[in-house]
Amino acid sequence: MNASEAIAIRRAERRDIPALGRLGASLMRIHHAFDRRRFLAPGDHPETGYAQFLGPQLESDHALVLVAERTTPGQRGELVGYVYAAIEPRSFKELRDQAGFIHDLLVADDARGSGVGPQLLDAGVAWLREQGMPRVMLWTAVPNTKARGLFESKGFTSTMIEMTREL
Repeated sequence: MNASEAIAIRRAERRDIPALGRLGASLMRIHHAFDRRRFLAPGDHPETGYAQFLGPQLESDHALVLVAERTTPGQRGELVGYVYAAIEPRSFKELRDQAGFIHDLLVADDARGSGVGPQLLDAGVAWLREQGMPRVMLWTAVPNTKARGLFESKGFTSTMIEMTREL
């Protein structure tokens, strides 16, 4: 990021849905590359599918989608990241009480290392705290060492390990 650029974290709006679809599709591709059997294949039009998934979350009282918008003087902003957080009810299946979840956190390649990820994570956690959540949970892919480093630097600790066996 150069000196004339600024990053603003704001609530996602309907006009952001196409960009959110592109960012979400990137998240899908990254995870699918980690493990093609475990993670959903992006398919032919993941941008459309992810936009259709995230769009309704913008209207939910129990979810929050924030975007990181990079602006330069005289130019329209460009979305370079997003966080999707939600309040999840008690789950006997997962043996946990109601909790806040950070479901998605993605920063575009050209904005990584600029502090966007920590800003988005902090904003998502702050919203969950404001909603009275006693804890925030998230899942991260084992090979995603940079994301794990970020989460650990923000106080997240491992509590469960997902194990998969292909049949």
